[in-house]
Amino acid sequence: MPAPDSAAQHSPGPAAARTRRLTVAQALIAFLARQFTERDGERHRLIDAVWGIFGHGNVAGVGQALVEAGGSMRYVQGRNEQAMVHAAVGYARQSGRLSAQAVTTSIGPGATNLVTGAALATINRLPVLLLPGDTFATRPAEPVLQQLEARTAGDVSVNDALRPVSAYFDRVTRPEALIPAALAAMRVLTDPAETGAVTLALPQDVQAEAYDWPAEFFAERVWRVRRQAPDPDELADAVRLVRAARRPLLVAGGGVRHSRAESALAAFADATGIPVATTQAGKGALPYDHPCEVGGVGHTGTAAADELARAADLVIGVGTRWSDFSTASATLFADPDVRFLNVNVTGFDAHKLAAHPLVGDARTALEALTDGIAAAGGHRVESAYAAGYAEGKRRWEARVDAVFAAADDLAPPTQGQVVGALDALVTADDIVINAAGSLPGDLHKLWRARSLDQYHVEYGYSCMGYEIPAAIGVMMAASPGRPVWALVGDGTYLMNPTEIVTAVQQRLPLKLVVVQNHGYASIGGLSESVGAEGFGTAYRFRAGEQGEKGEQGEGDFAGDPLPVDLAANAASLGMRVLRAKTVRDLREALSAARAADAPTCVYVETETADTVSAVPPAQAWWDVPVAETAGRPAAVRAREAYDRNRANRRRHL
Repeated sequence: MPAPDSAAQHSPGPAAARTRRLTVAQALIAFLARQFTERDGERHRLIDAVWGIFGHGNVAGVGQALVEAGGSMRYVQGRNEQAMVHAAVGYARQSGRLSAQAVTTSIGPGATNLVTGAALATINRLPVLLLPGDTFATRPAEPVLQQLEARTAGDVSVNDALRPVSAYFDRVTRPEALIPAALAAMRVLTDPAETGAVTLALPQDVQAEAYDWPAEFFAERVWRVRRQAPDPDELADAVRLVRAARRPLLVAGGGVRHSRAESALAAFADATGIPVATTQAGKGALPYDHPCEVGGVGHTGTAAADELARAADLVIGVGTRWSDFSTASATLFADPDVRFLNVNVTGFDAHKLAAHPLVGDARTALEALTDGIAAAGGHRVESAYAAGYAEGKRRWEARVDAVFAAADDLAPPTQGQVVGALDALVTADDIVINAAGSLPGDLHKLWRARSLDQYHVEYGYSCMGYEIPAAIGVMMAASPGRPVWALVGDGTYLMNPTEIVTAVQQRLPLKLVVVQNHGYASIGGLSESVGAEGFGTAYRFRAGEQGEKGEQGEGDFAGDPLPVDLAANAASLGMRVLRAKTVRDLREALSAARAADAPTCVYVETETADTVSAVPPAQAWWDVPVAETAGRPAAVRAREAYDRNRANRRRHL
């Protein structure tokens, strides 16, 4: 059998003439156990483990195959199908996309629960293999349990909902079809330019069907993860652009992390003096104390970075897909003559913002760009420019210090002080995970990342419920003993706390910080700013039911906070819980949690009054359309502000 792709290397040998009789599911698990990746001379197992919840659609197929496989394929028991995907994504990100995990489910709700996790994986360009059960390929009786009957198409099942959120999708309706499907799946999982969620839908009858497989299918196979070098002409253009720039700014995205390009980025910054701002996915690409690091950019960025962005004449995007948060909805880069240079492994992202593309692996391209600039005579920003951004960073750091400071150790902490207390405790070994709510914005502005992989905020999909399962995946991939923190608000906690049980079962010392602010604080603030008056964002009784009179009457959730005890809930799931009521309590609880060797939760209610919370507001705009006509004054005022901001939006051509 020829190699499926030049990236895959294997030696068929005499095994090509032999066969093995296995079921489709057994063959798939045996195949997965023999797949490896290689980059920079280091080999990694491609599929580390299979997460699974079993039902009638996969118990006798993939479930039995995992039993048959014994120790050759690790199995991890999950509690929620979406959460299992999040855990696998956390694992893949921590592994630098060189190793991944699979997720198997039954048909029906088990399969459809995968959709959100699949979208998150594909949007964030992170590999995960999904193995949902499917309805019978042979159709002996229809409908079977949990089958969706599509009246206009006989070959549609609920798994087709995974097509638009998968980087690759196939349905294995015959045993022999598994061979090309499995090889194609591995190719996509290991391709830096294409990776994401890969779905192999497995009809339950086909899973259990036996077939005589060529032994070569089970030979060890190594998929080389390419470091694509840039085109010489594109590189020459890039060198000219950088050397001509007087106010350049580099924006580092998640591609820097996936490529392990931090040293190349530091060398480029050291050689040129060009300041480096970061997206959510790229934060930590340079440690916070590097003289060229200026913090997060965009709507949740620092004043230092956003001021540089507004004045930049050249913006160098490295490994970023340029979301609206990073560009402030196309209002941030304000210089009339600004130009863009995008370093990206995909041409799709490299051409965004009408940029000059430099298509290639982030590390390889940065090294080539640094060498090319040096060969052309070198280039360094003017000393006044460097002094200016250093002063901007100093001013911002002073604002961060003020947010973290507590005048009274016996007072309830603000959310900013929660971040500050953790920031003061951690070392470069710690990993901090977050995804949704008001914490991502605060972390992007305030957190001082000490290592490339310390800051783990999923903001491509900003998915509530991601943090706890992702932390489990990270712990499975990280070096033993590294403290892993999952930071969640009460809204996120209520979405998906189930994998706490998995952490307990796996004896993983997860450190969970639950910030209780009685509602959707992030959307509550946004709601106020767009004229929706915070409607439906607080976790409270209705005002009318309390005998009180709210401005919005019966629809206003402005009564007392709900009597929900999330700390007790976490304890009931097996965690040790430490309650912190004051700043001093918080410091002590975080320290105890960091030292703990069992899953531990720090529960803290935060002070939310505007007069107390000192976190700086957004430093750049974000486009959330406001009602064009409304009778309430708040919405009218919000629309006026929206129209003013919208006028600054531009297309880069």
